Amino acid sequence: MPFYKTLNINEHTTAYFWKISEDISWFNEKSVLNDKSISRLKNMQSVAHKKGFLAVRMLLQHIGLTDFDLFYDAFGKPHLEEKRIKEKGKGLEYNLKKHISISHSHEFSCICISNKPVGIDIEKCKEKTLKIASRFMEISHIENLSMADKITKATIIWGIKESIFKLKNEKGISFPKHIFEFPFQLKDRKGTAQLIFNNSTEEFQFQFDIIEEYAFVCTLTK
Repeated sequence: MPFYKTLNINEHTTAYFWKISEDISWFNEKSVLNDKSISRLKNMQSVAHKKGFLAVRMLLQHIGLTDFDLFYDAFGKPHLEEKRIKEKGKGLEYNLKKHISISHSHEFSCICISNKPVGIDIEKCKEKTLKIASRFMEISHIENLSMADKITKATIIWGIKESIFKLKNEKGISFPKHIFEFPFQLKDRKGTAQLIFNNSTEEFQFQFDIIEEYAFVCTLTK
């Protein structure tokens, strides 16, 4: 299956999903890549990793961008090239800055485009995440839930921390020591989290959704 769905986070933030079912030759034929991406792809050993990487490029193409609009900074964070925009009838020109975050897990690749710094994560809900939950979260946040809901919520909380980590992209940030989610219910589909790091506190708004067996989290600065 090619393009899977669009999810509107707010009027300025949209996530796009690709469910990967194509073989690698299909992606190689359809994907438009810059030289750096070609080099990266050649060095990837896993076919699944290659597919996830190429599905991201197909998502860019789906929304009218290409791999040539995407670049990575020295810390590996993705960015979009600024676009010079001219407003019709007004004679105004300005640089349009859009932010991007990228995630992929098994069958799904996802990108999110926003006018604000954004971080996303998509993870398959697995019992393994619940088994290590005490290493990255406050375990009381999943008490009194069914086993299935514990797995789902632990995966979402991992996604919250991962998406904030991606958004900030600063060396030294620890999931258990620096990123804290306020209590929330699965039915809420949203919540607030804090990053307490380097003697400062920042708050973030997150939204989450369940897509088949996957937990998707999108985090924005508050």
